[in-house]
Amino acid sequence: MEFTPGHPEITLRRIDQSDMPSLLAMYASTREEEMSKVPGWSETMKREFIKSQFDAQHSHYQKNYSGADFWVICKNKSSVGRLYVHENFQGRGMRIIDITLLPAFRNYGIGSSILKDLMQLSTQSEKPLSIHVESFNPAKNLYNRLGFNKISETNGVYHLMEWKHTI
Repeated sequence: MEFTPGHPEITLRRIDQSDMPSLLAMYASTREEEMSKVPGWSETMKREFIKSQFDAQHSHYQKNYSGADFWVICKNKSSVGRLYVHENFQGRGMRIIDITLLPAFRNYGIGSSILKDLMQLSTQSEKPLSIHVESFNPAKNLYNRLGFNKISETNGVYHLMEWKHTI
């Protein structure tokens, strides 16, 4: 899929093996609060757990989302996030597999700008745009504000949210 973000300071580049440490850091940033509440684990145990979870997730994404685009989000050539998107997941539309920004780059309009760009691509391709989000994820509020609607729920935790262009 060809995709160029409209945000003037943001570019995308395909992930490669040299990105694994920064992708791990991005993943770890999404689990910081959870890890802070784990009693009795040393910092080493937490790091090893996060690394194993990241490796499992990365392997799962690569295996189960064949044909997807896996990008590093860059601001002024520095890695600030990741964006994984499948242009036609299971023939049902565009699927955002993952979008993550490092904490220092959240709440500055970068994520919403990228989402709006994907919504525009969704409109042009006449395909719905969807994402799975945990019910307690603060980003769910952003998806709601942008017009995503919950269309299903798994295990009471994972919400499949979808955005469709309406006339």
